Amino acid sequence: MKLIVQRSKQSSVSVKQKTVGKINFGLVVLVGFTHTDTLNDIKSLAKKVVNLRIFDDENHIMNKSILDVNGSILSISQFTLYADTKKGNRPSYINSMKASEASKMYDLFNEELRKYDVEVQTGIFQADMLVNITNDGPVTIILESRELHD
Repeated sequence: MKLIVQRSKQSSVSVKQKTVGKINFGLVVLVGFTHTDTLNDIKSLAKKVVNLRIFDDENHIMNKSILDVNGSILSISQFTLYADTKKGNRPSYINSMKASEASKMYDLFNEELRKYDVEVQTGIFQADMLVNITNDGPVTIILESRELHD
């Protein structure tokens, strides 16, 4: 499981020119799954996301989490996070989890985030989405489930 976490002032996702998810302040989380991902990976990374201290405290030091600042999360599924570009110029997505399985994992991940009493907005799985992100900082963190086990 791989996540790109971005601190955001405001962000939204649209499908067919209709806004389907929007946050005013918080985190945008781009979510990708691979074949070996498990429920434990989902739980570990959800916990990591909501406790990640990347918001400024009163001294302008990144010392607060999404829970501390009462922000929201915009969660977007993105199978291209597992693109393999080792050979040639056309990425292979063989390392991405099959859509039918990834859809279930994505729903479980969002449910797990909501257990922390965080508002979670989402895109639409497998839709052609237009994502507008106002990255604050910019602050961008990459998280991978395999790194939590090393």
